[in-house]
Amino acid sequence: MAAEDEVQLKKEKKEKKDKKDKKRKSSEMEVDEAATPAKKEKKEKKARKSVDASTVEGAADEEDGKVTVEAPSALVKGEAGEEGEGKVKVAVPISALVPFANPLCDEKKQKKVLKGVKKAAKNKALKRGVKEVVKSVRKSPLAAPSAVNNPSITPPGLVILAADISPMDVISHLPVLCEDHNIPYVYVPSRAELGAAGSTKRPTSVVMITPRQGKGADESAKAEWEEGFAELHKLALKLGQAVKV
Repeated sequence: MAAEDEVQLKKEKKEKKDKKDKKRKSSEMEVDEAATPAKKEKKEKKARKSVDASTVEGAADEEDGKVTVEAPSALVKGEAGEEGEGKVKVAVPISALVPFANPLCDEKKQKKVLKGVKKAAKNKALKRGVKEVVKSVRKSPLAAPSAVNNPSITPPGLVILAADISPMDVISHLPVLCEDHNIPYVYVPSRAELGAAGSTKRPTSVVMITPRQGKGADESAKAEWEEGFAELHKLALKLGQAVKV
């Protein structure tokens, strides 16, 4: 009888233990289910923040305090895109742009400017980066006052600046330097797209387009390039007339 009682007690203990384990597992599952929506919400917020980052470049369209940017989908991931890839439109806050970004290209004019940068890269007529641009601007002769805003007089170059540079001190001295040498300049919203247009994988803060082809360029396209530069010059002068002080 004592042996039977002992077996019975062991069975009861085992049943109690099994019940406790089941209760613990069910409570853990409830906690996980409650936490899952919160985790999903956090992931969605992170995804939105990463897409809203100002490292993506494109076309300016000032609505609701944001600039609409159209860029190759690969550039959104921080890689250099190739021609023919899908485009992604992203809203970049105007607060991400430098406050002195003036004149700033709108979507239509930005496409023309970036197309001109691509042609300049093809014709070896492009200077990239702050150091190289500053060097070229300082070497340029000072134009006569009559040459300012005169589309018939070809300037020594055109400067294209990216408006999403941080810190802003990197390019803050360039507009004044360009004005001293009477070189037209314009801003585009994104350094990533400016770099892509200039045939480089890295984002670029500033480029300078020169009116003459560089060494190794196709001589047969010389007249076409000079005509393209003249069109860009007229566009830059037109944008400069609408500068907000």
